[in-house]
Amino acid sequence: MERTMKLPLVLIGMMMMLVLAACGANNADPANNGNNAPATNGNTGGSGGEEGSATLDAITERGKLVVGVKFDTKLFGLKDPGSGEVEGFDIDIAKAIAAKLVGDESKIELKEVTSKTRIPMLNNGEIDLIVATMTITEERKKEVDFSDVYFKAGQSLLVKKGSSIRSIEDVTKDTKVLGVKGATSIKNIEDRVEGLRVQQYENYQDAFTALKAGQGEVLTTDNAILFGMTKQDPGYEVVGGTFTDEPYGIAMKKGSAALNEKVNEVLSDLKTSGEYDKIYEKWIGEKPPAE
Repeated sequence: MERTMKLPLVLIGMMMMLVLAACGANNADPANNGNNAPATNGNTGGSGGEEGSATLDAITERGKLVVGVKFDTKLFGLKDPGSGEVEGFDIDIAKAIAAKLVGDESKIELKEVTSKTRIPMLNNGEIDLIVATMTITEERKKEVDFSDVYFKAGQSLLVKKGSSIRSIEDVTKDTKVLGVKGATSIKNIEDRVEGLRVQQYENYQDAFTALKAGQGEVLTTDNAILFGMTKQDPGYEVVGGTFTDEPYGIAMKKGSAALNEKVNEVLSDLKTSGEYDKIYEKWIGEKPPAE
C-alpha cells in the first residue's frame, strides 16, 4: 500500500516542475521570441544616429518609398482630378529620391499631407519622408530631422488685382487675412501685425476659395505657393515682395542619420548634374537663384 501511494506523489512533483518551467517561458520578453538576444524592434543600432540605418534598411527591404506630399499646391504638389496623377516640383524631387533608395522612381507611394497633418503622419510611421513645402525651423527640428535646403522661398501676400494692399505695411489688425493651419506663415504675420488674427483653413485650396468668395482681403503663405495660385486664376497677384526667409527641407523621423545622408546625396547629385535646374525651370519658370 505504501509503495502504491508514492507513485502519485512523484507524478504530482513532476507536473509542478513542468508548470513552473512553462510559466518562466511565458514571463520572458515576448519580443525576444524566447531567445536570449535582446529585442531590436527593427532597429539594428543604439544611440548616435544608428537608428536611421534601420529606417533606411526598412525602405530598401520593402522596395518602395512612401512620401507625404501636398495634393492642393500648384507647382509643388497638385492632384489632377481627371487623371488622379499628382505633379509638381516636390513630386519630381521625391521621385529622384526613390530612384536612389529603391532603384526605380516609379516605386513610390504618394500620400496626401497638409501643413497640420504631415508631422503626425511621419511620426506615426504612415510615411517615410515629408516633401511638402516644409520650412526648416528650430521648433520643428525638435520633432523631426531635416535634409539640406532644397528650395528657398519667402512669405508674401496674395490679393485680388486692384487691391489697395500692396505690401505688409498695408496690413492692419482689421485686415481680413487668410492662411492655412499648421503653416509658419500664420505666426509670422501675426507677430508682425499687432492684434491681427488670421482666419485659418485646412488646406490652400480652401483658403484660396475663401479669398475668391470675398471672405478675406489677403491670403498669406510662401511666395512660391502663391505664384501657383496666380496661375490658377490670373485675377489675383502676389504683392510686396517677401518679408521672411522660408528654406524648405525634406523631413524624416528623428535619428534617421543614414537616411538623411542618402537624401542629401540625392540633392547634391541633382544640383551637380544640372537636373535640379531642369526641375526648377520646369515648374517655377526661371532658373534657380545663385547660392
